[in-house]
Amino acid sequence: MAAPQSNDDEKPLDPEVERVRRKLLRFMIINLVILFVAFAAVIGGFIYKSSHASKRAAGQEAEGRAPSGADAVTAAIAIPAGARIVSQTLSGKEALFSLELADGSRSFLLYDLGAGRTLGTYAVKPE
Repeated sequence: MAAPQSNDDEKPLDPEVERVRRKLLRFMIINLVILFVAFAAVIGGFIYKSSHASKRAAGQEAEGRAPSGADAVTAAIAIPAGARIVSQTLSGKEALFSLELADGSRSFLLYDLGAGRTLGTYAVKPE
């Protein structure tokens, strides 16, 4: 005996429905291509960063070594008389000192360690 055939599976789609299906398929393919390109760009960025990080770290390590012996740097940083250093922050070759002056007011002193000079003094005044 032959199996009954289902006519529902064999019916062609309405032309309007077929057009919508093709548009959706094209839309899906374009979005997947964009997604894969973006994903490849992110992975490429990670690989680039990781390969160049070791070179950069080696350069900073050589630059960051403290000199010893005859190459050691000795310098004096001038602060106002009666002032006291409350805190300091180092960023590269610049240091920022938070000072409490003799009259109780505060100021900041920005000093270039490489050049050995004061870049600026900033007074902190209440409004």
